[in-house]
Amino acid sequence: MKKILVANRGEIALRVMRSAREMGIQTVAVYSAADRDALHVRYADEAVYIGDAPSSQSYLVGEKIIAACKATGAEAIHPGYGFLSENPAFAQLVRKEGLILIGPSPEAMEVMGNKLSAKAAALKYNIPMVPGTEEAITDVADAKARAIEVGFPILIKAAAGGGGKGMRIVEQASDFEEQMQLAVSEATSAFGDGSVFIERYVSSPRHIEIQVLGDTHGNIVHLFERECSVQRRHQKVIEEAPSSVLTPEIREQMGRCAVDVARSVNYTGAGTVEFILDEQLNFYFLEMNTRLQVEHPVTELITGIDLVKEQIRIARGEPISFKQEDLEIQGHAVELRVYAEDPANNFLPDIGTLKTYVTPKGPGVRVDDGFEQGMEIPIYYDPMIAKLITYGADRNEAIERMIRAIDEYTITGITTTLGFGRFVMEHEAFTSGKFDTHFVKKYFTPDVLNKTDDEEALIAAALLTQLLGQVQKTGMSTSVTEEQSNWVKNRRGFN
Repeated sequence: MKKILVANRGEIALRVMRSAREMGIQTVAVYSAADRDALHVRYADEAVYIGDAPSSQSYLVGEKIIAACKATGAEAIHPGYGFLSENPAFAQLVRKEGLILIGPSPEAMEVMGNKLSAKAAALKYNIPMVPGTEEAITDVADAKARAIEVGFPILIKAAAGGGGKGMRIVEQASDFEEQMQLAVSEATSAFGDGSVFIERYVSSPRHIEIQVLGDTHGNIVHLFERECSVQRRHQKVIEEAPSSVLTPEIREQMGRCAVDVARSVNYTGAGTVEFILDEQLNFYFLEMNTRLQVEHPVTELITGIDLVKEQIRIARGEPISFKQEDLEIQGHAVELRVYAEDPANNFLPDIGTLKTYVTPKGPGVRVDDGFEQGMEIPIYYDPMIAKLITYGADRNEAIERMIRAIDEYTITGITTTLGFGRFVMEHEAFTSGKFDTHFVKKYFTPDVLNKTDDEEALIAAALLTQLLGQVQKTGMSTSVTEEQSNWVKNRRGFN
């Protein structure tokens, strides 16, 4: 495998390309009209234009990805996450064309891509499940009768769903018909599949997921857990590894179950098995994501394993480079997804130009991004600008470093989730580890954000940071008065 095409964009494309380059593998970027000047396009050894800005005309067109592979001589495709990464039809096309997909088989994708077939596969290994139905339900009267059996409150979920779409919480029987019709309609619109099923609603759940790797030699390992309970719109915003609540015994049980779930479909490559955890620390299987996750860096930091390199080795037919007993948790890592969103306005996406963009540095800080100062945030794709990850010897140090890194991260021109991230890091519920997936609903209101920052102060702080960096690099002397320094620090809230 001498050349890989990365069928994605932004920070994840760069992330994959960097690991490939370290392995001596050339990379090919693909790009849409909106990404002509993107960093991943400049970083790659080659780049191929694949269409207009909308993803339906570029990044989601499998035939264009295959054509780019053939034109450049790339032997394999890394899909990143999103776009075509969990599309079994695309995986079949890659196989048919004699190329290698750096990911699982299309058969595994097919089974795990539907929550009901995933549950059926996992049940063969007696994996704990939330009480509910094991098949799709379309008849409202029958569904209501089953819901009464399970017991309210219940959750109606789209079988083909994700991201909270096609999901409805029903507190009482009298609301069931309306909520089911809404769930079916939303599922049909979002996924082209109106199939739904029923589960008992766990009122205070925590979202825990286990990273797994499987190779073509029958080896499957887990790389411990990630806690992903701080969410908005059922989508993750902050993740950490390990979880602050799991005991060693429960961690071992969950890891064993995750390996069994992967084994149920002969899984190869990197995947994530997701669970919910109730207040009594009972865990239940939710689903499996058949790709690399956005939050994979926190796992890399606590294990020392480069997951992208392992994906590539597995795709080349090599065995996993370590055994389960070789792994142990070292330290703690926290990740904040830095979105171009306005937390004070229901986290609605924001667009515009990155007038100022200065990333944090220093011990234990990692920034995975795909932008630089002066670039536009496109309206066509996910609004994530970067992933800010901090690592420490323990959870407290990782959180303290995250607060410091957020304060150093300077972005102007658009609204971001940085202020929200700081709010979470300092909240007693988070620092104590006593929180669940309702954190935002319970504790966050727009007025809690610090409204004192303005663009003038942020720009001044960024300029000072750049100036000091230049001084350190060149050894030149400069004169920054105490009054100037204090003005900048006070305006940035560093006191």
